[in-house]
Amino acid sequence: MCGIFAVIGSREVSSLLIDGLRKLEYRGYDSAGIATIDNSNKDNSGQINVKKSKGKLINLSNLIKQKLPKGHVGIGHTRWATHGKPNERNAHPHLDFSGQIAVVQNGIIENYRDISKSLAIKGIKFTSETDTEIIPHLIGLEIEQSLANGFPPNGHTLLKAVQKVLTWLEGTYAIAVIWSKAPNALVVASEQAPLVLGFGEGEFFCASDTPALVGFTRTFLPLRDHEIALLTPLGIELYGDDGNRQHRAPSLLQGTEFFADKKDFRHFMLKEIYEQPETAQQWLDRFLPMDLPSGNSVALPISTSLVERIEQIQILACGTSRHAGMVGAYLLEQFAGVPTKVYFASEFRYAPPPLSPNTLTIGVSQSGETADTLAALRMEKERRDSADDPNFYFHQLGITNRVDSSLGRELENVIDIESGIEIGVAATKTFLGQMLSFYGLTLLFASHRQKRSSQEILDLSHDLRLIPKQLADLIKKHDSLSQEIAHLFVDTKDVIFLGRGINYPIALEGALKLKEISYIHAQGYPAGELKHGPIALLDQHVPVVSIAVPGIVYEKVLSNSQEAKARDARLIGVSTYGPESEMFDELFTIPKVSEWISPLLTVVPLQLFSYHIAAHKGLDVDQPRNLAKSVTVE
Repeated sequence: MCGIFAVIGSREVSSLLIDGLRKLEYRGYDSAGIATIDNSNKDNSGQINVKKSKGKLINLSNLIKQKLPKGHVGIGHTRWATHGKPNERNAHPHLDFSGQIAVVQNGIIENYRDISKSLAIKGIKFTSETDTEIIPHLIGLEIEQSLANGFPPNGHTLLKAVQKVLTWLEGTYAIAVIWSKAPNALVVASEQAPLVLGFGEGEFFCASDTPALVGFTRTFLPLRDHEIALLTPLGIELYGDDGNRQHRAPSLLQGTEFFADKKDFRHFMLKEIYEQPETAQQWLDRFLPMDLPSGNSVALPISTSLVERIEQIQILACGTSRHAGMVGAYLLEQFAGVPTKVYFASEFRYAPPPLSPNTLTIGVSQSGETADTLAALRMEKERRDSADDPNFYFHQLGITNRVDSSLGRELENVIDIESGIEIGVAATKTFLGQMLSFYGLTLLFASHRQKRSSQEILDLSHDLRLIPKQLADLIKKHDSLSQEIAHLFVDTKDVIFLGRGINYPIALEGALKLKEISYIHAQGYPAGELKHGPIALLDQHVPVVSIAVPGIVYEKVLSNSQEAKARDARLIGVSTYGPESEMFDELFTIPKVSEWISPLLTVVPLQLFSYHIAAHKGLDVDQPRNLAKSVTVE
């Protein structure tokens, strides 16, 4: 959600800014802009050039090609609208009243209304509807005062002005600031919003995420909360909120997973659906290898002592990650016997359950930067620490695709799902990776708590090892079927998804995918709830997707599906093939497998179903409107 990329060095930076922003497109955005300082004047002062455009980055790229802005320092931004409509006027960067200071910002300034009123009283006129615009104006006023007091126009004067202004802001933010009178300085700061510094050869960078640094440098340093940095062509100075200089060693980017290649696929989402067998195999090779030591059910980085102390689990997540958590909760309770609850992370902060002893809190975030999930985890740690009761043992665990994220840095124990970079905003292979992590936790807890026999644990492990091939077969088969029937649903306005037990979360996930990329209203329900209200919606214009997998609720789901059929609804089944499947108008078959592992398979046809409907409608599948890959604001 929003992306920042900035650079300072000896090269012209306009094209570098576009390249960096292009690597952040996966985060989601609706406008883009850059600002550079042309310091070709002999007096060593400069002039800020700002270029902005609505829509995709290609629009901005074409705009600057007409006249490439000069400068060896610049800031760039892709904006996801929060305050103000997605138009050029509200796009970043924003200038101060003098036109000498430019700022880009991610996050939300919560007290911007009060500050904007005080600025208006001073005669400041606003040119946008954003909360961001108060920041350059505040910095401009502070610098005016500094210059009047005899401070020289250089990077440290800008640094001190920004430091002071940040003490007035409430909310979350990552910012980058340039000043035309200090053309050899770039100031960046972070408060509960991700920002990383990059160390190149004779040039230095800052970015919202490490993929933007690939191709420029492999050396990076994440900014911590309350930190501020001054970047010059000579290096980086890092300061804490107390004003003291900080010294930390940078890290190296690992591997080449940040290089995104669509190959021969039409969209990244389809490519990532096809990568799920590989995702599953990599997870198995790492966490469930054939040569596990005797007595070990799974190779997760979690100590036996931790497992033995835990009496209950709470899962905090949002969106697709929450659906993975719901599958996990079912497994942990029903297979491993651990009481488990799933919470909307956004609601948990404001209505947490009473404190209970021996609790494991699991935060699930694909990006590791989900603001609501991070805030909920921090709040839970604070209230647990404040209880100061040795009997209230608790631990926090993260599940993420990005161990170099805020989640990875803040939690002691993290399960890396290692799905590789996922460009499509609608999560597919990362959802699979998250679910697999919960299968691993289930095996671990079931084994140590002896809630299941050794044979039952071996059977589940064996079934999981068959998943990669089953996924590959399903994808190949249902890619074609989904493409064939997509045209039948192009004009559909509403769809209902039904599931029960362990597949109820998959009904929710199927509905979410359809909403996200095809813009069709869809809702997932427990199948038994159909006649408690939703059945009133059914007619020949409202298709019903029913997930019916042989198991303890199989016959019940078939009966619920028949009720929908009786109301003239077009019935799409995700089920095994057999006499019972004749009721379905369209059938996505899955192999006959244990109900325990069925969610790993039933989700695939629903991903492809949603994808091909959206593609047939000619929509932007990888970057759906109004959505962002990393939701970094509350």
